[in-house]
Amino acid sequence: MQHLFSPWRTEYIQSSKPKGCIFCEKPPENDDRRNFILYRGKTNFILLNAYPYNPGHLMVTPYRHVGKVELLTDEESAEAFALVRKSITVLGSVSQPNGFNVGMNLGAVAGAGIVDHVHIHVVPRWNGDTNFMPVVAETKVVSQALTETYDKLKPAFQSL
Repeated sequence: MQHLFSPWRTEYIQSSKPKGCIFCEKPPENDDRRNFILYRGKTNFILLNAYPYNPGHLMVTPYRHVGKVELLTDEESAEAFALVRKSITVLGSVSQPNGFNVGMNLGAVAGAGIVDHVHIHVVPRWNGDTNFMPVVAETKVVSQALTETYDKLKPAFQSL
């Protein structure tokens, strides 16, 4: 069994969180580049994770504020999975990872940083993308700035 350790996330998990819901607040601002929104669908959108595990770590989330998967409409569920597929296609084409982690953290005990708004993580993975830094120095090296990642991915999402 392999384990994915991410000790650098402790700082985020233990930090005070802003009031409100970022998934509800960002889309109406209509500043997609500043908010790292890569794609807007009918019922869901895709945005980069501000605290990524790897460059290109993104999230698919419904516009509607809903905290339980079982409360998603059929339309929201179908589009969310379609956007996960689209995300994997774009990331595969642009960044050429060797694999992906795709998943949801449902509930605080499961690691959800935002508990009350369902979202799906898509994390590109490369052979050798982990090293000694998180273990020895409790530091995760993310090799690309969020704005650079955004600028690299946005055109590919627009062309789909």
